[in-house]
Amino acid sequence: MPETIIDLKDVHLTLHSRAGSVEILRGVDLAVRAGETVGVVGPSGSGKSTLLMIMTGLEKASSGTVRVAGHDFMALGEDGLARARGQHIGIVFQSFHLVPTMTALENVALPLEFLGRRDAGQRAAETLQSVGLGHRLNHFPAQLSGGEQQRVAMARALAPSPKILFADEPTGNLDARNGEQIMDLLFALHKRHGTTLMLITHDQRLAARCGRVIGMEDGRIVRSPSDLESVA
Repeated sequence: MPETIIDLKDVHLTLHSRAGSVEILRGVDLAVRAGETVGVVGPSGSGKSTLLMIMTGLEKASSGTVRVAGHDFMALGEDGLARARGQHIGIVFQSFHLVPTMTALENVALPLEFLGRRDAGQRAAETLQSVGLGHRLNHFPAQLSGGEQQRVAMARALAPSPKILFADEPTGNLDARNGEQIMDLLFALHKRHGTTLMLITHDQRLAARCGRVIGMEDGRIVRSPSDLESVA
C-alpha cells in the first residue's frame, strides 16, 4: 500500500487582529496517499486555499499535526519549510506568477537554480517541451497567451520532479477551451509521473476527475467523497 504523503490531524488556524480572533481552520483531519489525486471543493471562504497554504508550508497552523513528504511542518522554521517545499512540492496558482522580465526558459529554470541544480537549463527546456512549449522557450510572458503562461507555470512547478503537485484554481483565469486543455495536461502529467495531485477548486465537475473528492465548509471537512461525487 502506498505511503501516506500528507497527514493532517486536528489542524486549527486562528488569526488574531484588533477586531478579535477568527478561526479559519477548525480541526481538519486529512490523510493522502502517494500517487492519489484529490479534489478539494467548497464555496469561497470555506478554507480551501488556507488548507493549501498549510499543506505547502506557506502558512503555519496554530495547532495540530502537519506532516508532508516525511517532514513535520510544525517543527520546521522558515528555512526548513522552504527547503522541504523546494525539494518535494510544486504549486500552480490561479494567477501565473511568472517573472515578466524572464523568458519561459528562465522562469522554469529559476527554482532549479535555487536548488543548486547544474542541469537547470536543460531540465527546464525538457519540461517546457513536455507541456507543449518547446517552441516558446525564449518568449517572455507578455508574448504568450493565458493558456501558454499557465503551461509555463505548470512546467516551473513540475521541473524539480516534486512528490506532490498542488493546483489552486488552475483554470480560474482561462477561458473554457484553454481551461479544459490545462486540466487534460495536468492529469496526463500526473499519470506519466505518478505525482500526488491536490486540486483546489470551486468547480465540482473538475474535482470529479480526481480519484477522491472532499468538501470544505466553514473551515471543516464536511462531506464524504461519495456524497460529493454523486452531485458533481
